[in-house]
Amino acid sequence: MADARIFKDLKADHDRHRDMLARLGETQGDSPERRELFEALRRELQAHAAAEEEALYATMLADPDLRDEARHSVSEHKEIDDFLGELLDIDMGSGAWLMKFKDMRHRYLHHIDEEEEEMFPTAAKSLSAEAEREIARTFEKRKPKELALAAEQKPGDERD
Repeated sequence: MADARIFKDLKADHDRHRDMLARLGETQGDSPERRELFEALRRELQAHAAAEEEALYATMLADPDLRDEARHSVSEHKEIDDFLGELLDIDMGSGAWLMKFKDMRHRYLHHIDEEEEEMFPTAAKSLSAEAEREIARTFEKRKPKELALAAEQKPGDERD
């Protein structure tokens, strides 16, 4: 993978998400720990997806050679957002919540592995160094703003 700052930023987020998913998977029932970890993960995933779409995916969508990969990843972000919305509606102490969480975790881990192993290297080959720097600046600027928005906006179609 390229040494570009944007890909390091995204990989650092992914590593944090892997850790949060693992810790959340170890929680039991409708506990304060599960609630706090899920809320932190929900906010983080929403903010990451929005900032990544605005920074990296917007640039990729403008490039015919990268467009299909960007579209695929945007659709996977929507799928994860839908999972998060469903998880909010299910009793956290139920087996149904745990099954839905495991499905979401599996899909998200697949998504980030695919990004890191396939999409990032492909994008790195096509993007100029200046484009990568601009994408990193956009991501780093948007992520804190998206975290603030995610604190107030739940996942789903009503999110702008």
